[in-house]
Amino acid sequence: MMSNMKKALVVLALAATVSTSASAFVPSSVQKVASLKNGARQMPVATKGATVQSSTGFALSATGGAKEVAAEEPASGGLKETLTIAMYFALWYLFNIGYNIYNKQALNVLDFPWTVATIQMATGILYFVPMWLTGARKAPKLNASELKTLLPIALCHTGVHVGAVIALGAGAVSFAHIVKASEPVVTCALNALLLGQILPVKVYMTLLPIIGGVAIASMKELSFTMLALASAMLSNVSSAARGVLSKKTMSGKKIGENLDAQNLYAVLTAMSTLLLIPMMLAMEGTGFFKAFKGLVAAGDYTNKSLAMLLGLGGASYYAYNEVAFLALGKVNPVTHAVGNTIKRVVIIVASVIAFKTPMSTGSIIGSSIAIMGTLLYSLAMNATKK
Repeated sequence: MMSNMKKALVVLALAATVSTSASAFVPSSVQKVASLKNGARQMPVATKGATVQSSTGFALSATGGAKEVAAEEPASGGLKETLTIAMYFALWYLFNIGYNIYNKQALNVLDFPWTVATIQMATGILYFVPMWLTGARKAPKLNASELKTLLPIALCHTGVHVGAVIALGAGAVSFAHIVKASEPVVTCALNALLLGQILPVKVYMTLLPIIGGVAIASMKELSFTMLALASAMLSNVSSAARGVLSKKTMSGKKIGENLDAQNLYAVLTAMSTLLLIPMMLAMEGTGFFKAFKGLVAAGDYTNKSLAMLLGLGGASYYAYNEVAFLALGKVNPVTHAVGNTIKRVVIIVASVIAFKTPMSTGSIIGSSIAIMGTLLYSLAMNATKK
């Protein structure tokens, strides 16, 4: 009976919850381009000479607030458009699930989260640099002053990723995602403190179930560790700060050339990689390479299979963020928010199945309440923008 109850609660969460959308890197000056040469719709790109202004709440990692920068729901497009959107969402889910599984598998055998995070971040460079060199994507042009403007945002971007990786290594994947559902709370606090943005009372009221749900899930979490909780919150704070700084430092400014959402993410990825390398060496030294050789010598992995595991983690990390932009460019904020939360629940369920992670009834109830709170938050935030 208890097992059936847990399954029912998970299914209920999957069917009923909605989270926040992902798009802090999408400039508010974007416009939607009707089509590419091959007939497919393109995600928003900055118009020439337009100012760049990132949205306040950030949620590419998973939470924040549905953003007004997302494109309008296509009025028409027929079956082809519907299938294209479905493909983007399916790939978004697939890459995200793959990343969480590959990442956890790597961290289970190589307890070097800073090094793993650096490898994952650097892997993206192998994707976008060849695109820039071949002309498949226009390379951004930035001067020293503009890079300096982006540096604080890159620092926050670094904190988002390394915090999440440490959390995923220190505890269960499901618990890390439950805690990360509380990001709207941090976002609202930083918006008020740093930007003086006071939201309607109904928005703040939606934070109560998020706080309560995460608290219940944490108390009842069978794999709870303080490191996992603290690291997931570091990721939340960094994510919220990244959104606030994006709005505060980039609002009304012209930032380089060809700096659309995808290129901005690529530039921040490159900057974060450079920031992570000395941090990695300071925190973990070169012990990762000795551990790598030890696993191969023990016969647990071959050089190729272990390198492949790390490479797939990095490739899926960058790929799911890239596809998230494409999905965002196709739908309105609420639709993207629905997909983003279902994605979170799917990841939780997939990780429980993949790693056979036990979840108590209290943890399932708490996570359901927290994720339901993000539904209310998302709807309330969208209502304030109308």
